[in-house]
Amino acid sequence: MTDQYCVIGNPISHSKSPMIHTAFARQTGEDMSYSTLLAPRDGFASSVKAFIASGGRGANVTLPFKEEAFQLADRRTPRAELAGAVNTLIFSEDGCLGDNTDGAGLMRDITVNLGFSPVGKRVLLLGAGGASRGVIGPLLEARPAGLVIANRTAAKAKALAECFVARGPVSGVGFPDLAGEVFDLVINATSASIDGESLPLPVGLFAAGSLAYEMMYGRGETPFLCFARAEGASCLADGLGMLVEQAAEAFFLWRGVRPEGVPVMAMLHNA
Repeated sequence: MTDQYCVIGNPISHSKSPMIHTAFARQTGEDMSYSTLLAPRDGFASSVKAFIASGGRGANVTLPFKEEAFQLADRRTPRAELAGAVNTLIFSEDGCLGDNTDGAGLMRDITVNLGFSPVGKRVLLLGAGGASRGVIGPLLEARPAGLVIANRTAAKAKALAECFVARGPVSGVGFPDLAGEVFDLVINATSASIDGESLPLPVGLFAAGSLAYEMMYGRGETPFLCFARAEGASCLADGLGMLVEQAAEAFFLWRGVRPEGVPVMAMLHNA
């Protein structure tokens, strides 16, 4: 019998996850189906329970339900606890296990696909919301020289950094405080690119050989990437690789087989 999986969100019709996981299943020979599930904004838990009752084996969770999925899970992995959000659910006789694969997906894209090592590097993370929180743990595990979280509201960045000080060299600042600082890796985890907005960043942020990484994908060269190019960043990347690699991590959790992300990224680029 074909195992059932889905991605749950609202809205959800735009999701590339069915295309990605269908390609993974074909690549690995796994007998599974993957669909989208539009959950009412006040009906996430009931939608999950109905999917389990219909034979669902696991689910990905996207906006706006990642925090609610965190609460719904009977058990959570350490990285989900750190992130404060769940994007992958695994259903079994023991209940519902919640995990978060966003950070793992980001780090695999940066280190394997893009060939950039954060070890000993100066890293800047823009934004202090949920997207940032989900990747701070894995970034610090990569042993950078330092991680700076910058946000329009400095207090929010400092509060987020405080949650991780025991895990590595991390600090929080406001955007104006970045003047005179230089970084090897700059990651935009803000929502500014959704609205085509520029961030109030000072010039001179990018070191020689630096990587500018935009978590958003499918929007061409965003204002952040345009700024990075003009400022001399050596490499520009959007979040398509992160999307595919976090999905590959979820697939591995469900099926015990790790698919190759690069061929699927190429397929999406050509779609």
